[in-house]
Amino acid sequence: MYRNRSRINPKIFIFLILTLAIAYGVFHFLTSPKFEQNPPKIEIADEIYWNLISPLKVKISDDTGVKSIKVSLNDGENLIPLKDEEYGISQKELEIAVEFPKNLILNKDKKYKLHIEAGDISAWNFTKGNKIDKVVNIIIDNKKPLINLVANSYKITKGGSAVVVFSASDEMLDEVFIRTNYGKIFKATPFVKEGYYASLVAWPANEDEFRAEIVATDKAGNVSSSQIRYFYSDKKYKVSQIKLSENFLSGKVSDLASQHAQNFNSMSDLDKFKFVNETLREQNAKDLHAFTSRVHEDMISEFSLHPFYPLAKGAAVASFADHRLFFLNSEQVSESWHMGLDLASVANADIKESNYGVVVFLQDNGIYGLNLGVYYGFGVYGVYAHCSNSALSVGDQVKPNDILAQTGATGFAFGDHLHFGIVVQGVEVRPEEWMDPKWIKDNVSDVLESAKKVIEKGK
Repeated sequence: MYRNRSRINPKIFIFLILTLAIAYGVFHFLTSPKFEQNPPKIEIADEIYWNLISPLKVKISDDTGVKSIKVSLNDGENLIPLKDEEYGISQKELEIAVEFPKNLILNKDKKYKLHIEAGDISAWNFTKGNKIDKVVNIIIDNKKPLINLVANSYKITKGGSAVVVFSASDEMLDEVFIRTNYGKIFKATPFVKEGYYASLVAWPANEDEFRAEIVATDKAGNVSSSQIRYFYSDKKYKVSQIKLSENFLSGKVSDLASQHAQNFNSMSDLDKFKFVNETLREQNAKDLHAFTSRVHEDMISEFSLHPFYPLAKGAAVASFADHRLFFLNSEQVSESWHMGLDLASVANADIKESNYGVVVFLQDNGIYGLNLGVYYGFGVYGVYAHCSNSALSVGDQVKPNDILAQTGATGFAFGDHLHFGIVVQGVEVRPEEWMDPKWIKDNVSDVLESAKKVIEKGK
């Protein structure tokens, strides 16, 4: 009788199945996240300037979790331990601060290396996990940058502007800027030649006090600062108390709220007003500040502007920094600051340019209506709002006597007029200063020119 000799022995078959199952299990086990083979990542530059005072920030990350960190400093002869930690609770990302021992003095002439070792919680390598070592060259530098004031405006008025020129030097200079007491940072632009800087600064009309200081930092973390000695001139601005009426609330207020508020249908008339006067105003101001905060030049050697006269025979109908308090039934319900000068002449009047500039902003901007922004250099911008029409486009170059736009009543305007503003690095300032030829000459042009002569004389 014929027999099928190709039949597989059941024991062998079972053995093969078990072997495959075990192999699959081992493979699955070894390829599980617990056995990942990727070492931690250490984020720090290969070369660091260190003043031995500021802690060195080191970022460490791992797919499964960081288990241990060791940091030491090698001077070529000795290994100085700085940090040695084991983490009971692993973290996939952490940042450590490496501090230099206070009782140790280093020789600046030696070359130092920072050794960083990190291990993870992986069960790979017989449960020892993955490790990584990184060596960083350390350059010791505890010498602060030098700051020297060259020239500055004599005074700054609340709501106004001023200029400063100075030098800052350090072999490893990193940042140079102007810092104010109210948190604003003004960019310092390189001026005339390397090592010299100039900046316009601004004192907001709604800030009672103003202080500004020059700040220079180097790559090692050393910081120098120098107060700018201005004469501070206080100024009182108008406070207006405005009673809200039903006609006022149901007119343009309702129109603007219907265009911009998502829950318009559930709003009361007062809710609509508060939305327009507070929420929408704040958002529009943020947009305005965003496009007027930048200084576009990498270096300047001079700067001067002609006085601004945007509206021929225009009369002022609302002042800059008018603090408006709104009342309903004798109760104050809202407030706002009017950060521009309102000028009016006739309907759809031509708005004329007084200087050379470039259009950087042209769009509907809520309460500002059709809003045009022009950059004039050195962080100075002109803002033209409530326009009815403009033939310009973003990127267009403009020159004196060009027509920028026509006046109108777009946005939160109740009659045809121009809202004219001057902004210095994102801060609204008194347009009246920039409409005064003597103020421009005394506080900006002459200061920059005299500083330039000092700098060039020192070449």
